[in-house]
Amino acid sequence: MKAKLCGMRSLEAAQAAVDAGADYVGFIFYPPSRRNISPGKAAAICSAIGYKARKVGVFVNEEPYRVNTIAELCNLDLVQLHGDEDANYISQIKKPVIKAIRYHAGLSYREIDKLPAELILIDAGTSEQVGGTGQPFNWREAAEVIGHIKHSVMIAGGINQENLLTAWRTFRPYGVDTASGIETDGEQDVAKIKAFMSEVKRVNEWRTLPKFPEEMVI
Repeated sequence: MKAKLCGMRSLEAAQAAVDAGADYVGFIFYPPSRRNISPGKAAAICSAIGYKARKVGVFVNEEPYRVNTIAELCNLDLVQLHGDEDANYISQIKKPVIKAIRYHAGLSYREIDKLPAELILIDAGTSEQVGGTGQPFNWREAAEVIGHIKHSVMIAGGINQENLLTAWRTFRPYGVDTASGIETDGEQDVAKIKAFMSEVKRVNEWRTLPKFPEEMVI
């Protein structure tokens, strides 16, 4: 199970994520978000952390030209589209795409599978807030639909150290994505970054066993 730690705003946090073994680090280029970062600052952080993790830029209904420009400036590995972007929009993006989908009742896995994306990220969200709510969606309801998606799937929305195992056992996802789960009072917390990645490693070690140890039963 891969781990994406998102909302990076400082070199200290990004370096801590990389050193702890994060597979992806995310930078949010969406001014209404409290986790927004300027392209220049993100580029400096991306340059400093090198190639130990895949670097992801998050955009919401942005002009494709600006997405491609920032992706080039920051040497991003992937672009995450978190708005209403469709297949035609995705085709204009030069980097591989993670397409975020807000879970809702009636979500169609068939429509999702038509999207030309490298990964699908299923997140919580509302009409007022496209993501980053720190709240999980209805996992039990969503599990069957998500299980039919042919793309590799990441799960987001309130993922943290405490519910990580439950998320894996519910979805068996390709990966998980967290931002609020590594924050304290809205600021990234290096101790929480380390603790979250320790739990990711523990789940990855234990999930390969023929049978879960008793303390892993939920």
